[in-house]
Amino acid sequence: MSVLKAFLLVAGRGERLRPLTDETPKCLLPIHGTPLLQIWLEHLERSGIDEVLINTHWLHEQVHDYVKQWSAGHHRLKILIFHETVLLGSAGTLLANRHWVGADPFFIIYGDNLTRLDMQKMLAFHKENKQPLTMRVYRGADPQRAGIVCLDDNDIIIDFAEKPANPRSNLGAGGIYITDGRVFDFFPGPGQQPAKGIFDLSYHVLPRLAGKMKAYESGEFAMDIGSPARYEKAQEIWAAMMAADK
Repeated sequence: MSVLKAFLLVAGRGERLRPLTDETPKCLLPIHGTPLLQIWLEHLERSGIDEVLINTHWLHEQVHDYVKQWSAGHHRLKILIFHETVLLGSAGTLLANRHWVGADPFFIIYGDNLTRLDMQKMLAFHKENKQPLTMRVYRGADPQRAGIVCLDDNDIIIDFAEKPANPRSNLGAGGIYITDGRVFDFFPGPGQQPAKGIFDLSYHVLPRLAGKMKAYESGEFAMDIGSPARYEKAQEIWAAMMAADK
């Protein structure tokens, strides 16, 4: 029986959220009183994820301590921490842990998203469509903050551009992907990877997957909290959702 795994990418400094992130890592900022990381861990566990790899960098001690505390609660979810003394970028993190995921489907999640996405439904969609990568997409994207995609008539992503100056659509990349071992066939070779700086999925890998990615637009609530305004809005929406659940 295969083990379902997920990368939860939370290592960034959260520059756009300063000064909130000067002393607290972005993934531990509270959403209506609950750290975002805890919301994600609980959601992954409920969604049938078996193992999650969390990358850390900025204020990593706080993240490590929190994971240790959460894991002591006898949770089923297995957590691996991959500390980056120097930020590797999303593609760099995946490449460094290629051995961990193998050939089976796995999730890639940008941890500054807040969502109630049905992950098993997205996984079934990915398996049914058999493309190397499935991308959650949403409409009304701001090209200054998001990757912009264009689709063909079969919802295959035929163009991807990160924060384009002249966007060709309003359809954005939603920060949650499912892929498998085939994705590494689209990574640039050692001589083509950035010699210095960040090795990033959005800039260095996803454009190479054009024609090999399926768009997944579920309409479920999801938003990023990467700016102060978005963070405040997310808290309002989440509080309303929690109240409605009672």
